[in-house]
Amino acid sequence: MATIHFTTQTTVTPEQFTAAVTDFGPGRSQIFGNTDDGQLKVHDQGADWADVTEGKGPAWERLRYDWSDPNRIRMTTTDSNTWGGASSHTYTFQQRADGTTGIDVVVVREGKNLKGRLIGAMLGVIGKRFFSGQFEKTVKAVEARTATTTSPA
Repeated sequence: MATIHFTTQTTVTPEQFTAAVTDFGPGRSQIFGNTDDGQLKVHDQGADWADVTEGKGPAWERLRYDWSDPNRIRMTTTDSNTWGGASSHTYTFQQRADGTTGIDVVVVREGKNLKGRLIGAMLGVIGKRFFSGQFEKTVKAVEARTATTTSPA
């Protein structure tokens, strides 16, 4: 099992970041590069949770999103063709005095089959660099989206 932990910061608020991450409509692939809009399926959704399958190419994952805590988004894997067990993503937000938001990211990957265990072993070595690079792209996409939706017309 691989656990990857890193931090970053953004100019958007926790509410704006959560709104972007939990928008399961068209254009999701612009926020998450490892998601194909054509593979996205929302099974069920409430005010502060969603049951969603997403992925890209041959990799897919069904996640239980929970954003009931305004300072945290937790995505727990409930099914996948690769991941199982304790697999999850957790984003914890901290408002900073300078107006930015710190984001603490923890990704847990537990392989459920040989493919998952092999990828998980590689992630133990290169996971932080890989996930933090992908997450920085997500942060930039959320900032750009938020700037577009909040700029005066």
